[in-house]
Amino acid sequence: MTERLPKALVPVGGRPMIEYSLLLLRHYGITEIIINVQYLGAKIREHLLDGKKLGLKITYSEEKELLDTGGGLLQARPFLADGAFIVINSDVIIDLPLTELIEQHQERGGIATLVLRPDPQADLYGAIETSADLRIQRFLGHKAPQSESAGSLTKYMFTGVQLLEPKIFDYMGTESRSDPAKFSITKVTYPRMLTRGEKLYGFPFHAYWQDLGTPERIQEAEKKLADGKARLRYLSS
Repeated sequence: MTERLPKALVPVGGRPMIEYSLLLLRHYGITEIIINVQYLGAKIREHLLDGKKLGLKITYSEEKELLDTGGGLLQARPFLADGAFIVINSDVIIDLPLTELIEQHQERGGIATLVLRPDPQADLYGAIETSADLRIQRFLGHKAPQSESAGSLTKYMFTGVQLLEPKIFDYMGTESRSDPAKFSITKVTYPRMLTRGEKLYGFPFHAYWQDLGTPERIQEAEKKLADGKARLRYLSS
């Protein structure tokens, strides 16, 4: 299917999967959107245009080649310098209470707040561990300097949604990478921040979340949407 249609436009429950993320943001008053495009990006532009039909203002950041999660974000830096911003994938459905996320982020004062979810297989896929104050102490095997004295830790998995301050770009220097433009934010940037003692926080999330990375997961999401088990507050208002 994605040989002729970009993944972001694959239909799920009667709408292109990217629209779930866009409608979530719109529901909470976030209307200025930057979309990172690469493979078949022209089709995404043709479908969404400037976003007006969805009540959004969409700007596109185009990758000439795949730059991974950190590289794509760094390339979009000129659009993201004015204040905090949310990063969310196009291949996910999540019923995220964004107001609560933003409030916690502002109260804690960290550079990054990562949306986390409990999962019994967290160790298998890579656990993120937080202390009682929700500060991330361990990230995919990397430890914060204060982690040994942080008390009891709770394990989570990362949903891929994150609320970031522009200061995060200070930790995307090129000195430790063979390819300055291509890197992973989870494998390079966050470990660098954590080991330097920077404050990273988690936002535990317990409502509906579904990754749409495979045909089987898409089928699962469609079934839950059809039978009402996937409750999305931003579609009911």
